[in-house]
Amino acid sequence: MTSNMNLRVTVLCLLALTDLATGDRVYIHPFHLLVYSKSSCDQLEKSNVEKQNDPTFTPAPIQAKTSPMDEKALQEQLMLAIKKLEAEDKMRAAEVGMLLNFMGFRMYRLLSEKWSSGNGAILSPVTVFGTLASFYLGALDPTASRLQAFLGVPGEGQDCMSRLDGHKVLSALQTIQGLLVAQDGTNSQNRLLLSTVVGLFIAPGLHLKQPFIQGLALLTPVTFPRSLDLSTDPNLAAEKINRFMQAVTGWKMNSLTGIAPESNLVFNTYVHFQGKMKGFSLLTELQDFWVDNTTSVAVPMLSGTGIFQHLDDAQNNLSMTRVPLSENTCLLLIQPYCPSDMKKIEALIFQHDFLAGMKNLAPRVIHLTLPQVVLRGSYDLQELLSQAKLPTLLGPETNLGKISDTKLRVGKVQNDLLFELKADESEQTSENAQHLEGQESLEVTLNTPFLFALYEIETTALHFLGRVTNPLNMV
Repeated sequence: MTSNMNLRVTVLCLLALTDLATGDRVYIHPFHLLVYSKSSCDQLEKSNVEKQNDPTFTPAPIQAKTSPMDEKALQEQLMLAIKKLEAEDKMRAAEVGMLLNFMGFRMYRLLSEKWSSGNGAILSPVTVFGTLASFYLGALDPTASRLQAFLGVPGEGQDCMSRLDGHKVLSALQTIQGLLVAQDGTNSQNRLLLSTVVGLFIAPGLHLKQPFIQGLALLTPVTFPRSLDLSTDPNLAAEKINRFMQAVTGWKMNSLTGIAPESNLVFNTYVHFQGKMKGFSLLTELQDFWVDNTTSVAVPMLSGTGIFQHLDDAQNNLSMTRVPLSENTCLLLIQPYCPSDMKKIEALIFQHDFLAGMKNLAPRVIHLTLPQVVLRGSYDLQELLSQAKLPTLLGPETNLGKISDTKLRVGKVQNDLLFELKADESEQTSENAQHLEGQESLEVTLNTPFLFALYEIETTALHFLGRVTNPLNMV
């Protein structure tokens, strides 16, 4: 809560200074790029009657034949959106980046309370924020106001121009995703891959509103609305959803379980990230990774030499190495000197001033060795909201009148993640090796548990936060 207040005060102060400098005394909302403009509010007022009669449709049954999705086509759509960006789009994305980072750290702390120190872990702040923003898009008051507050955007009044514009938020998230995978050269077009898919499952006979589904296209161009009986056999319903999503995505995700039998809506977001590390190769032999002081496992490892930002922090007993994955994307690797300090280091590092704390990193020639990572994770946002003492935010009284005219009872709201780090086998490393030849390199080997964060530079949006404790047991 304190972090959110500090952010709001900072933004308000900056805007106040701008007003004084320009002599403009008109009040500007602290997140004016994310709320409705006056012209939008006028248009909304005119169309209020029409909005009550939004066109609806009945989703196809889950057993209906569906073609597998094309990840390459998804990538091309993201790239196309990025080519059309204007300065205001990037400013809006930066505002959302701040908000989702604050929420991401809060959610990670809640999740880490559940994870045992011996398990790997991963969370996507972008996906958490995007899922809740999607519900905001489909909500009416009082649910909409409560979701807006949880997303971190203050509503000073009940007037339209204090209300969050869900389409602007989802558009900003699309920008953030696109900037992450933006190409920085002819050889990098396949180095980073990011795919986001939504599965929306609703009880048979219920209708969904077309404007809501169309709005989700800003978050992901692939949404699968399907009808499915969630009440008679929740375990069978979960099994059908798992089979369906694996068939259309081809991803092996964690299995969905525990659908509440009284629910008639399940909303799942699935994300696949693959990063190929330039200049890194897969070592021919398996290497030891020490899970703790007495236990090791043999794992595939990647190795490469380059000029990376690095810090040995003796005061906090950790080292940090920042590796660029592209022109816009960085991977930060944090290794506690002592594996038993993992929880303490996690609490120290993953907080609101996380990125500001990297100012002490300095460039070094480094020979870096780290495990090849294939990390799968899932978490139920309903459980996280309960831990955050907001169990009713998406509870029985939730008003989702912009999703359906029928009273919706939300069951699972799950994020499933597949995160991969691999060597870029297509890259030629000889030129890099010649450039660094004769320079003394620092050996950095991540063969004990470590933390990682993957973020996009321009908006500082954190896409993934995670912990690797055993590369052979990745959640």
